[in-house]
Amino acid sequence: YQRRVRDSFRKLYCPTRLSFVSLLLPCFNRYRLWSRETVLMKHEFRHFGVEFFDEKLNSLCMSWLVDGVFAIRSAATSNLKKLVSIFGLEWAQNTIITKVLSMARDPNYLHRMTTLFAINVLAEVCPPDVITKFMVPVIANLAADAVPNVRFNVAKTMKKITPSLDSQTIEYQIKPCLTKLYDDEDTDVKFFANEALVLCH
Repeated sequence: YQRRVRDSFRKLYCPTRLSFVSLLLPCFNRYRLWSRETVLMKHEFRHFGVEFFDEKLNSLCMSWLVDGVFAIRSAATSNLKKLVSIFGLEWAQNTIITKVLSMARDPNYLHRMTTLFAINVLAEVCPPDVITKFMVPVIANLAADAVPNVRFNVAKTMKKITPSLDSQTIEYQIKPCLTKLYDDEDTDVKFFANEALVLCH
């Protein structure tokens, strides 16, 4: 089945056939893509154009970020970097970055963790000012999360983005959070906070 869907989707990449992609979307929604199909789409987004993507595929791609299967969430997260590269930073700020950061308030802790995983990826293609203005405050808020897994992923994300930040942001926003996490009662949180603090000195 997966091979048939993949082959059919490839045929639809031709711009003259884009209108038919909408016929396949219910099929993708119903059966969901396994990670390799998601990766396949990542390499072909450029063929759709931003208007078509926003209308037909944006919501679908965002829904993969909260899928119940970790492999699908992970593949969808990796797609974000490609989307920014294809459609540009301004588009990303107004669409996917806003949606990803809003997941930090989701009641499901797995979705809050996905926000951190997405930030790890997006930080690779976003300039320091975007990371500092939009992402750092979200990460800092999650440092007080009730779930230890979220808190130690905060420390890991801070370690990831620290090389991209200026000294003032590190000193007054990153280090205070990491210092607090280092005093956490959870040993994993403490461990990863210590690792990240090493980069701040």
